[in-house]
Amino acid sequence: MAFELPQLPYAYNALEPYIDAQTMEIHHSKHHAAYTNNLNAAVKGTENESKTIEDLFVNVSKLPVAIRNNGGGFYNHDLFWKFMKPNGGGQPTGDLLEAINKYFGSFDKFKETFSGSATTRFGSGWAWLVVNNKKELIIGSTPNQDNPLMDVSDIKGNPILALDVWEHAYYLKYQNKRPDYIAAFWNVLNWDEITRRFKLAIH
Repeated sequence: MAFELPQLPYAYNALEPYIDAQTMEIHHSKHHAAYTNNLNAAVKGTENESKTIEDLFVNVSKLPVAIRNNGGGFYNHDLFWKFMKPNGGGQPTGDLLEAINKYFGSFDKFKETFSGSATTRFGSGWAWLVVNNKKELIIGSTPNQDNPLMDVSDIKGNPILALDVWEHAYYLKYQNKRPDYIAAFWNVLNWDEITRRFKLAIH
């Protein structure tokens, strides 16, 4: 079964002024579409064609690099769109906020740590909030299109928040000012989706 480019859950201009419509359109219809098409090409006619994306990640170190790169690009972006929404931002509540306070000291410290991970990722990559196999919240980053489900990743677990820090995610609006883009990201966070994934990961 072929992997399909997911529809965005909102219009291209829905996250303005924080993320501009042109960036969203190019990011989704060009970049995400290319990862999807290239992933399908990489698995076509092989034993990997029938596997889920998560199954591919388990032993991705043994697979062609095209599957690692494009599979990561396909999956990571699918998550990324869901972690944002119009009129988002603010803070989580309930068990997730309690866990954030437990593992990071406070919500502000969590924001600082996550933003720092995103800011200091050299070159292209992603910042992650993950529930690890001990059910703990941890923050880290991965290069390129790697993610915490891959056997090659330094940070492992179930991703419940992801931030794309490739330049194509922000350059039209923010140019080389990655910290400004990261600061804007907090205004569009979809805490409902993040909380939903957190609850699934800890149970």
